[in-house]
Amino acid sequence: METNKDMLKDGFIKSRDTDKKSYRKLLHATKVGEVTRLKRGVYATEDALANTMIDVEKIVPGGILCLYSAWNFYEMTTQTPSAYFIAINRDRKVVVPDFPDIQLVYQNANILSIGCIETQIQDFKVSIYNKERCVCDAIKYRNKIGIDVMAEVLSSYLKASGRNIELLRTYAEQLRVLSSLRRYLEIQL
Repeated sequence: METNKDMLKDGFIKSRDTDKKSYRKLLHATKVGEVTRLKRGVYATEDALANTMIDVEKIVPGGILCLYSAWNFYEMTTQTPSAYFIAINRDRKVVVPDFPDIQLVYQNANILSIGCIETQIQDFKVSIYNKERCVCDAIKYRNKIGIDVMAEVLSSYLKASGRNIELLRTYAEQLRVLSSLRRYLEIQL
């Protein structure tokens, strides 16, 4: 989409930011494969999609990177995420694009913000859960992800410097996984 480079900001464009002529060019670029439609009104160039991180806020506003995506960012697991795992409020309805693959994790509003921080990942400002929340989520979803993945996340957290066991305990209590955390900590220690 050489002629429209000026209308693309960071490889992304919203159709509402275009005029009629530019919108037709955008549709043509989508048809010939120069641009990919992420969701209604949001498009991206192939170069923007080649990055290993997406702009979560543009695709899923208010979404928080979690589970495998967060564990991979913190190097708490050796597994590569099959999709971007994004936590959202259980009451929201979100349409996700066909590409990139996004798995929504629905959470109650009262626990959604627990452990949420903002960080820079490849020039994107991304909301992500901190390490302590990631460990609690691994314990919470241990039957879905497998005990081996949960043990790997917990083990890497315990080996890391800067861990905060008191904060981990507080989050575990709020997320109702404290008794499970204690059991697995006894095994690890």
